[in-house]
Amino acid sequence: MKTAVIRRAHFNAAHRLNNPSWTEEKNRAVFGLCNLPNYHGHNYELEVRVAGEIDPETGMVVDLGWLADLIRDQIEIRFDHKNLNLDTEEFRNLNPTAENIAVVIWQILRAHLPAQLDLHVRLFETPRNFVEYPA
Repeated sequence: MKTAVIRRAHFNAAHRLNNPSWTEEKNRAVFGLCNLPNYHGHNYELEVRVAGEIDPETGMVVDLGWLADLIRDQIEIRFDHKNLNLDTEEFRNLNPTAENIAVVIWQILRAHLPAQLDLHVRLFETPRNFVEYPA
């Protein structure tokens, strides 16, 4: 019986969308207010969905306490109250769009999950704008 468990998390972070190979004019035209030179921030809401077979011994797909700790230790502490462009290795050379942030979160968490479990990340940048990975 394949079943999914979902854990929600939250972090606040600043970022600037910018392609250094473009002119300032092109960056402003493409990214608008998200290209402000002094950055801007979001209150990100994260949903992590882990799916797999229910373990017959525990009755769980994965221990939600363990998953909560994993998200806190690997994502929230890493990104919360950080400037993603300046304070994190993951986005030094990667434009911190919501799409890229979701993929990075997925990659970080995937490395800590057993291979038999499926992982899906949903990241809300605003209440109306969110991305999912994988799609």
